[in-house]
Amino acid sequence: MSKALDGIRVIDMTHDQAGPSCTQMLAWLGAEVIKVEIPDGRGDRARWLRRDDPDKDSFFFLLLNNNKKSTTLDLRNPKAKELFKTLVTQADIMVENRGPGAMDRLGLGYDDLSAINPGLIYASVKGFGSYGPYAEYKCFEPVAQATSGAMSITGYADSPPTPSGVNVGDSGTGMHMVIGILAAVVQRESTGKGQKVEVAMQEAVLNLTRVQFTSTLSSGVPVPRAESHLGGAGGEVRGLFKCAPAGENEYVFLLVPSDIPGMFNAAVRAMGREELLEDPRFSDRNIRDQHGAELAAIIQDWTSTRNKEEVMAAFAGEGVPCGAVFDTSEVLANPHLRERGMVTEIDHPTRGRVSIIGCPVRLSDSPVEVSPAPLFSQHSDEIFTTLGGLTQEEVDELRSQGTIV
Repeated sequence: MSKALDGIRVIDMTHDQAGPSCTQMLAWLGAEVIKVEIPDGRGDRARWLRRDDPDKDSFFFLLLNNNKKSTTLDLRNPKAKELFKTLVTQADIMVENRGPGAMDRLGLGYDDLSAINPGLIYASVKGFGSYGPYAEYKCFEPVAQATSGAMSITGYADSPPTPSGVNVGDSGTGMHMVIGILAAVVQRESTGKGQKVEVAMQEAVLNLTRVQFTSTLSSGVPVPRAESHLGGAGGEVRGLFKCAPAGENEYVFLLVPSDIPGMFNAAVRAMGREELLEDPRFSDRNIRDQHGAELAAIIQDWTSTRNKEEVMAAFAGEGVPCGAVFDTSEVLANPHLRERGMVTEIDHPTRGRVSIIGCPVRLSDSPVEVSPAPLFSQHSDEIFTTLGGLTQEEVDELRSQGTIV
């Protein structure tokens, strides 16, 4: 079956996570993604970040580079630069997330590459964008969270601002970039012209955080961190509830919205506590809102004697939003995610049979097939003898010179 992005070729000049998460999504959806790495024997630093085995690419790299091809070029070398431009003339998209001004200094900025390929979509991930007071500042995940407002509202009032463990700065930026690239692809269908697409990490996280600005926009007062992780401090019952046994992740997050009719009734049915329907403290919404802490205490007593999967099934089965706090090992073994293929297995040439996180986007006519992340410079001969127009002897000569690996 054909893929949604069949026929789309991407030159991937990205490293770490923000850029690779974007190009991996394009690869999952069927684009041919050619990853260009530095011929230093290590390539993308993600190959060795958090490495558990000095002879194998890290799982960090494997999780971000499925379905791609890998080659190498030393872009300081004039021959390599010309070879790179040859690849660009046959590409639809080029994605980069190098430091501020790095591509321009190489003579490979937007103006340089669009001059040789007017249809090129040039996608640039930057920490703070290409202009503005912070344009020259470098950015990593926690910096994007800090400067977007997200970190100020994460954690609890009795603790410092807390970075989220979710990579909203990196992968969140990558997904925003995918949206921009695909919009540019659609527009090119009518104009015939490519364009530059830019996403700043600070701005992507701000966009993901925007609903939290509701009260600040109306009052001018900064949003505080939550007073407690426990639910029911007046009004709506929402928060973490302990389950058995009392381990560090033995919790559910439960919401019993007071403004949705029937939700309280469903919650008491889930616990088998229908007598609470007759309790004067909970007789209607306005009165319940005054006794939220008492309702939360009743729920906590009930959940503390049951495991989190049982609690989740009970509440969710009655239509009450409730999720068990699964740790990362539990997620990899989760039967729901396994059945849907979101956690799947692949055969990797050096790792063997390994679990991997799959693609969350599902198209009915274009199912995603996950293939392993490429080995370092695995596809150089294929790429340079086809798209590069070189003979194998010429490729071998460049390799002997250290221009490629």
